[in-house]
Amino acid sequence: MTSPAPSTRWRVRTLASAAVLAIVVTAVTASLSGAVEATALSDPGALVRWGLPVTDLLVTTAATVTMGALTLAAFVLPQRQVPGAGRGRSGGARAPRGPRVRPDGAAWPIAQRTAAAASVVWTLGVGVQLVLTYAQVAGRAPTEPGFTAELELFLTRIELGQAGLWALALTAVTALAAVATASAAGAAWSVVAGAVAFIPVAASGHAAGAADHILAVGALYLHLIPVTMWIGGLVVLMIVSPRIGRDVRSAASRYSAIAAWSLALVVVSGVASATVRLAGPSDLLTPYGALLIGKALLTLALGLLGLWHRRRTIPRLADGASALFWRLIAVEVLVAAAVIGMATTLSSTPPPVPEIPLEAPSPGELITGYPVPVQPTAFGWAFFVRPDVLVLAGIGSAAVMLVRWCLRLRRRGDAWPWLRVAWGLLGLGVLAWVTSGGAAVYGMILFSAHMVQHMLLVMLIPIFLVLAAPVTLALRALPGRQDGSLGPRELMLAVVHSRLAAFFGNPVIAAINVVLSMFVFYFTPLFQYSLSNHLVHLWMIVHFTLTGYLFVNALIGIDPGPTRPGYPIRLLLLFATMGFHAFFGLFIAQSTSLIAAPWFGALGLPWGVDALADQQLGGYYAWAFGEVPSLVLAVALGIAWIRDDERTAIRLDRAAARDGEADLAAYNAMLARMAGGGTAGETDDGRSPRDNPTQETR
Repeated sequence: MTSPAPSTRWRVRTLASAAVLAIVVTAVTASLSGAVEATALSDPGALVRWGLPVTDLLVTTAATVTMGALTLAAFVLPQRQVPGAGRGRSGGARAPRGPRVRPDGAAWPIAQRTAAAASVVWTLGVGVQLVLTYAQVAGRAPTEPGFTAELELFLTRIELGQAGLWALALTAVTALAAVATASAAGAAWSVVAGAVAFIPVAASGHAAGAADHILAVGALYLHLIPVTMWIGGLVVLMIVSPRIGRDVRSAASRYSAIAAWSLALVVVSGVASATVRLAGPSDLLTPYGALLIGKALLTLALGLLGLWHRRRTIPRLADGASALFWRLIAVEVLVAAAVIGMATTLSSTPPPVPEIPLEAPSPGELITGYPVPVQPTAFGWAFFVRPDVLVLAGIGSAAVMLVRWCLRLRRRGDAWPWLRVAWGLLGLGVLAWVTSGGAAVYGMILFSAHMVQHMLLVMLIPIFLVLAAPVTLALRALPGRQDGSLGPRELMLAVVHSRLAAFFGNPVIAAINVVLSMFVFYFTPLFQYSLSNHLVHLWMIVHFTLTGYLFVNALIGIDPGPTRPGYPIRLLLLFATMGFHAFFGLFIAQSTSLIAAPWFGALGLPWGVDALADQQLGGYYAWAFGEVPSLVLAVALGIAWIRDDERTAIRLDRAAARDGEADLAAYNAMLARMAGGGTAGETDDGRSPRDNPTQETR
């Protein structure tokens, strides 16, 4: 049944009211917080002081609408289907017969055009924002002589300007992708491009220079992506409402799931950001703290409205009861406008915690950006924490999904072993400790500790994840889409069936990748980049965990992948990998030159560490941590081989019982012909083997 959409006049009035509300909230909060007050020295003028918040609001709004529209086009709204055309490449899964539910699809082009227009405004706004940002930082009006030359120097030589220039370039790429999007798959890639464009924004935001730089940047980035997808999707739902037609209930349900996950991530990232930006409860009484409280309360209100949607209005859409649904959407859009206004002012208001450089920092603090921990102890390894909020958010989400998928299967009456879920949770727990626990704390200053991290990532954690069989569990638990749109199951199938997965999942390629990656990583500048650049560090975590997973899955896994070779070949690949691991570890253990010397050789740790001796110890760790899990895998492969032979023997015995041992008789006949030259199907005495089934072969 098609639910009546709100009238055009009502929709335009709601969106216009939201725009006015966002401007008013920005102006009022900027005035009260002092963000637009004239400075005593080097004041750039009222045009810059007020123009920058207005431009920030424009950029924030355009980015939010862009990400929301792309999210709806990629994962929520179906495209109009041509009869007999099937799902094509945009569906991501193999479905040659086409969708079984014919969607309306009229809202999809509106979402795509909205994303294209908003992304262009986003790009232009970032360009204006760059100019006004320099004017404010330098205290210079853009009309003053020499401003253009100074701006060029700011964009090419100063870190803040370089980050802004990167943001402009990446936003332009997102705009090109959004304009060219013609399918759900294209919209999904555009979402990825937009997420990448937020990286320099997060890296240059407030508290990026705080004591816990990684936590501050990660929390801000984790905040930006879900909040733009959530609030932007809400606004775009209102924009496409006249054409959504009979797709309204499925679109509302899918968007509700995205909003629920986004709310959870926004809360987690908001709490993490507050721990960096606020020194204590008293800071909540500052203008920054008041803005933070106001934004948090409005976000909570949005969450409660979304919960009401999920519980009350969405289930009633099938009956055509959409009036209340759209009224609540309108209220949410207005509340979201106020959130955007407060967020704009908050981004330009200095936090209470001053970003004061450390006085006389030690070499270790200067290089790593963190206080040097005490000498390693068992307690420190077990309980020291340096949270990486991006990785922890991913780990927490994966743990929740594993449990939910298992419960969903069991409610459906399907069996899934809890032991597999336990293996997965154990692997995720070890991953959390490796990336945010004592191993992460000491891994930045000791090569040996870093090698423990690396070996656990590539050799131990993948075993636990493979035993959990997460891909198989997901494909069994996740529902498929019936209207040709992209859902989680379709995305997973697209990855599993991709040529890239087939190539890197090949057992031989996976084994080569495990070995070659270590040599390339440690004997090129990549290793030192991973210590000094958090993006490269995150790449290291993902790459080596995924590499290990593909290798172990090719040996003992049940998750989908390329055809696995026989057990002898698998054992050969495993033993070859063990040999290379041993060679790699011993090579480092016997090396007399320091790897990443500008880092480990200059830390000046107060407890007197010989960096070269510690590196050699790390080599022995690589040898030991590589061999022990490999031996466990060898034992597991041997057991699986024996069980496979037993199953094969049982199957052959059953087949022989059904056909009267026809295969054995044929084999005896073949041997008889080879020995005596008998005719086909006869033994030496000329009789058929079936006449004398007990005759022995020669």
